[in-house]
Formats: sequence, C-alpha cells, structure tokens
Amino acid sequence: MTEMRTLKVALLGCGNVGAQVARILIEDADALAARTGARLQLSGIAVRNVNAPRDVDLPQELFTTDAETLVKDADLVIELMGGIEPARTLILSALRNGACVVTGNKALLAQDGPTLYEEADKAGVQLSYEAAVAGAIPILRPIRDSLSGDRITRVLGIVNGTTNFILDQMDSTGAQFADALAEAQRLGYAEADPTADVEGHDAAAKAAILASLSFHTRFALEDVHCEGISSVSASDISAAKDAGFVIKLLAIAEKLTDANGTEGVSVRVHPTLLPREHPLAAVRGAFNAVFIEAENAGELMFYGQGAGGTPTASAVLGDLVSAARRLVLGGPGRTETTTGHVPALPIDAATTSYYIGLDVADQPGVLAKIAQLFAGHGVSIEIMRQTIHRDSASNVESAELRIVTHRASEAALAATVEAVKGLDVINSVTSVLRVEGV
Repeated sequence: MTEMRTLKVALLGCGNVGAQVARILIEDADALAARTGARLQLSGIAVRNVNAPRDVDLPQELFTTDAETLVKDADLVIELMGGIEPARTLILSALRNGACVVTGNKALLAQDGPTLYEEADKAGVQLSYEAAVAGAIPILRPIRDSLSGDRITRVLGIVNGTTNFILDQMDSTGAQFADALAEAQRLGYAEADPTADVEGHDAAAKAAILASLSFHTRFALEDVHCEGISSVSASDISAAKDAGFVIKLLAIAEKLTDANGTEGVSVRVHPTLLPREHPLAAVRGAFNAVFIEAENAGELMFYGQGAGGTPTASAVLGDLVSAARRLVLGGPGRTETTTGHVPALPIDAATTSYYIGLDVADQPGVLAKIAQLFAGHGVSIEIMRQTIHRDSASNVESAELRIVTHRASEAALAATVEAVKGLDVINSVTSVLRVEGV
C-alpha cells in the first residue's frame, strides 16, 4: 500500500476564523486526508503573542512569532492576519517558494491583487480567496468555474453583515441609525470603530473582487464608487417602507455602455431602495446574499452567513482542500481568468432610478414646476407622493414630496437634483437614494 503524502500547512493569524481553521485541521484530520489524498499537517501558527488568550484550545507548541520561517517550510499557507503588511510580503514569499496560498484578505486583494495573481501565475501555484467575500457563501468558485461558459451581465450583493443588520433593525423596529449601530456593537456584529463597515469600505473591497472575477478584468479599490449608510435616516426607512421598498447597502457591478459608446463596467457601493418582492429584500439580520444575472443562466442567488469564525472557516477549508488536491494530482495552479480588458466606468455612466425626498412650499403650481424641471432634464417621474405638514407654532403649512423616477443616466439624475435645489419653491432636498429592481 502506497504511503499517503504529508503536506505542511502554515497558518498566519489565529483570530476568530484562524482558531476555527486550526481546530478543524486537527479534529477532522482523517476526513480531510480522505478528501485530499494527503495528510494536512498543521506545522505552525504565526501570531503576534503566543500567550494571548484564545477561545479555542490549541496545542501551545504550534504557536510561533516567526512567520517568515514558518512560510518558507510550508506546502500550503493560510493567511488570515488581515491588513496590508506583513500579509502582502508573507504571501509573496510563500508564492515564490512554490506554496499554494489561501487568504481571506479582501483589503489586500482589492488594493494589490494583480501583483499576487501574477506571482501565483509565475510560480504555477494556486491562490484562493473564497473567504474574502461573503463568508461561508460559496460565490467566487461558482463565478469562476460554474459560470465560466456564460456571460455575467450584472452582480448585486449584500456583502456586509454589519450594515445589513443595522438597516434591518431600522426597518423592523423604526430605530434611528445611532441606536441600531449601538445594538450591532452590543451583539458583536460591529467593531468599536465601525467606519470600514458603515462607510462602505469593506463592501467596496468585496465589490472589486466580485467585478474582477465576473468580468475577467482586474478592478482595484479605486475603481469602486463608494457611499456608506451613516446618512440614512429613520424617516428615509419609513418613507421607503410606505412606498413598498426596503433600503439595503448593495455592491453592484454591471456591464454597460456610456453616452460615448464606450463599453465598460460600473462598480459601485451605495444605499439602495429595493422593491420588497425582490429576493435581496428578504435578506435579514447579518446574513449576506449575492444576486447574479447571466445571459444564459438567468437570475441566480447565493445566500448564507457572511461572517463568523466557523462559517468563514468553512470557506477557507474548501479552498485548502482544493489546493491540496492540486498538489497531489499535479498540474498548474488555478487563480483567476483575466482575458478581458474592460474599462471601469464612472458612476455617471450608470443607468438607475432615484428616490428623492423634498421639503417644498405648500402653494399652487409647485408640482407643475417640479414636473417641468424633471422633464426638461430628460427624467421621467414614476411615483410622486405628497404629505402636508402644519407647524403648530407658526401655523405655516409645508409639503413633503417623495419622488421615484424612471430609469435614467446617473449624470442626468444628478443634474436634475442640482437643478431642483435652485427652485424657489424648494425648502430643502431631504434625501437622495438610488433605486434598483424596478
């Protein structure tokens, strides 16, 4: 009987996800060996402090602060440190030494992914990163492999559990943004400093990765238009609900043609109104989902837990088993396909609908003036609702208008909003949000 090969696995980082990966490697060693055809030996875990308390009980002798030496002796490297450095240097070292790498580092991939992909190609090794987007949801491999014979036209994703939890709380309880954020922090869904989540930076990094795989072109973080949810108010949520919408922070990547006839891809992250019957509207709490539109497959949705130690560890182990099988069977590593060179288009090139909240004077002719201005900019109004308010102190009446437009170019819509601000009957523009799925 042929003796089974042993592959050395170096783990960089032992936070919530890393600790669960280490536990599974140890506890499920026999099952993993049967699936890969090789023993996966956890050779060490690189951490900053070997004595730091951890939720998972792991052998103390595995811990080391010498990540460089650990990487040099590994067949497979799992990078779960996060951040740009030293993760970037360690991954490059692993690739150049001929090791396959599994990472969940979305920020690094969005900032400097092309360098890592090129090094993996040169070395003929595998660079995998399923855990970088949407936690446990298997989305990157289906895009790369299962849909490789199709043409993806559009991707819409709820890819940040923190912001989805906050918006869901605001929608279901009527809470203000600050109160919903505080609840997310209390439950551990949001960090003490939630900036990366609530300002959309985390989702933007994931959007760049999704766009790169979907459209076979390398998109970086700077190619993504990014807006967060901190300006979304309880009144926005309430008005959206009254109109049959729910507000979600969406990562969107879509192929389109701009006004000059240039075909490209718009990649953007922003709060978005969705009809309540849209599949993404039903994604509650801290869950994630990615909705894909393809020429032949049609509409597909992938749904599941988008974060957490054990769910994300599942994605990491899936990549690890795939990479280990490749080492056992031989052959070049599989990273990404970048056969296209489609330009990233600015958000002005996108075609969308707007939801606009206006505080206006309650006097004759106001609606006509607004409708005429919209028409003059080539923007058609689909829904217009008016609510009258009376100030009890001054006894002065004002009106609140809620407008949903038909689809138009982002440039035309933005110009319309700017023009509306100049009308003498407008007290203020209270909100401007994009609408999808109508």
